[in-house]
Formats: sequence, structure tokens, C-alpha cells
Amino acid sequence: MGMGKSTGVPLSIQQKLLVFALVLLTFATGTSEFVIVGLLSNVASDLEVTISAAGALVSGFAFAVAVGTPIVTVLVSRYPAYPLMLTCMLIFIAGNITSALSSVYPLLMGARVVTAVACGLMQTIAMTVASETMPAEKRGTVVSLIFAGFTIASVLGVPLGTWIGQAGGWNMAFWFTACLGVVALAMLSITLPRNLKGTQNSFKSQFELLTQSRIVLAFFVPTLTIAATYVVYTYITPLLENVLLFPARYTSLILLIYGVASIISTLLAGKIAIRNGLSKLRFVFIIQAIILASLYFTIHFAVLGLINILIIGLVVYLFNVTFQLYLIDLASEYSPAAKVFAASLFPVSVNLGIAAGSAFGGLVVTNIGLLHTGWMGSVLALAASILTFISYRFYRAK
Repeated sequence: MGMGKSTGVPLSIQQKLLVFALVLLTFATGTSEFVIVGLLSNVASDLEVTISAAGALVSGFAFAVAVGTPIVTVLVSRYPAYPLMLTCMLIFIAGNITSALSSVYPLLMGARVVTAVACGLMQTIAMTVASETMPAEKRGTVVSLIFAGFTIASVLGVPLGTWIGQAGGWNMAFWFTACLGVVALAMLSITLPRNLKGTQNSFKSQFELLTQSRIVLAFFVPTLTIAATYVVYTYITPLLENVLLFPARYTSLILLIYGVASIISTLLAGKIAIRNGLSKLRFVFIIQAIILASLYFTIHFAVLGLINILIIGLVVYLFNVTFQLYLIDLASEYSPAAKVFAASLFPVSVNLGIAAGSAFGGLVVTNIGLLHTGWMGSVLALAASILTFISYRFYRAK
């Protein structure tokens, strides 16, 4: 948020190593969450379940993050960050090993749910640690790098894990993510500060944050903007192959380029957050709405449609650093002891947006067709802009 102008103070070696460890953490958790996407057919065949049941291993993970993270965060926020983070990483490693050893569906689903809650809690702690240990003028850049770990996971970790799973059996993909966890555990044990105290606070007083209108507004903006993108992104493969008529062999390459665009989006988010990000995002979401709506017209031309889709990837994450830090700053204002809980609200908001956008996109495709996903998504982006205008008025009036 209002982090001031960068003074160019460099990070220390210890701080740089900590940032690397936190990026590795988000890379490992992101890979673990989505690596199964490319292996659904293998899992369904091996465990003798339907594809939709295998798909529930993905949505179940996201649901566990969304529901479990804030509740568990409140319950354990009294503990210091160092032992809490390392304990979560051990649970993450154990969860992935259990997934790798699973030979029945219920055990695999259970392991995924436990792993998901550990992932959500670690992501929350990572953002809180970054906001507390980095110089004020570097917070935006550092948080954007940590977020980039998720995007790099989708661009590199998931394809690599999928390749390993296809070559050696889907179980090997989870051995791969468990190994990533071991490396992250070693790095975190060396770099994570041991002097970060927990916050003693009641369940009730932390959830009372949700009675603050500014917190509620800040929660729903990420939900709306990410949902706006996922109305289209969920159906990007049929859009590319059935509407733009790109041969299926090019889909992976296009998704890779889209992933690179989204990494750039994540890094630009840090720049936006440095000085009054909330003010800028009011108009960024209007631009997002225009880009999404224009897909209705460009989708009839292969090159223009492809460029339009890649630009959607370029704006998808521009909001994330500003709103993650805004939620933490608001908690500092209303209830300093609830900062960790406030940090947990961001991944919940994003996961809710992914689920809502995918579901809304499904309704659009079923009832009025693929061609209409773009402009219907733009409506959600405009709603995000309106809420951000209101949030900015509160911010200026405080």
C-alpha cells in the first residue's frame, strides 16, 4: 500500500536467502497443488474411479485451502513463525509421501486435504514473515517474488512433475513434490528468523475483523478480479482449439507463453504496490474489463484472438501484492494481533475467485456459448473496479 518511495537500500545476504527460501516454498506448494491436473487420467485408471472423481482431488485441495486456512490460522497464530513453519513443512512432506504411497482413493483424498491446509498456512506465514522482516520500501517487490513462485510452479513445476508422473507412474509426481519439500525445509530451517513471536488472541477477536467494512471490501476485490479471468481461462483449451482453430499440438506452447505473461504480471504487481497501488488498481480493473470484453470481437481472428488471450495473462495478477499487503495493513490498524489471520484471507479470496469464475464460466458456456466468456468476465472486472473505488475512498478518508 502506501509503502513510500524506494530508497534503494539493498537486502542483506540473509534477507536474500530468506526470500529465496520463501519463493521455493510457494513453488513447492504450487507444484503440489496442481501437478495432478496433468495426471488425472492416470490416477482415475489406476484407482478405478471416474475422471470427475479424480478431478475432485484438485477442487478438494482448493476447497480445503479456502475453508481450512483461516480456521487453522486462528487456532495456531499464537505460536512463533519458526517452529510453526517447519512443522507445516514436515506435514507437507508427509502428506506428499502418503499421496505417493496411496493405492486407494479415500487415502489419496485425505492426504490431499491435509496437505492443502498445511500449504495454506505456510503461504500465510510466508507473507506475514515477508511483511515483517523486509524494509518497507522492498515489501512490494519481495511479496511479488513470493507470489511468482506459484506462477513458476504452473509454468515449470507442473509440466516437470507431469512428465515425471507420465514416465514413472503418477505416484512419482508426489515423490517429486515431497523432495521439493525436503529442500524447502532445509532452506527454511537455515534462513527463517527465530525471533518472530506469535500473537495471543481469541478466536472471536480475530474473526471480528470480518465485521470491518474495509476488510470485507478488500476480501472481495481479489475474488472478483480473479473470477473475471477464470471465466475465460477455465475454457482456454476449447477456445484455442475449437474457436481459434489452433491445432492441439500448439496448446501446450501457448499455455507456456501465457504462463510467462502471468509471471510478468506478478512481477509488475510489486511495482504497482510500491506507491499507492489501490489508486492505480481502480483503473487497472477497468482496463482488464476492456481487454476481456474485446475478446468477443478478436476471437474471430486467430492472431488477434491469441494476442488478446496473452494480454489477459499479462494483467491477471497485477492486484495481488497490493491487496495482500492492504489486508495486513488493515489488520495492523484494527487489530495488530490478527495480522496473520488477515494474511490468510488473501489465498482464501483467490481460491474463492477461481472456483466462482470457473463455475460462472461453465454457466456461460452451457447457456450462451464460448464466445461470450470474455464480456461476461468483464462484468466481474468492472465490479472489482467499483469496489476498489469505494475502498480507495475509505483509504483517503481515514
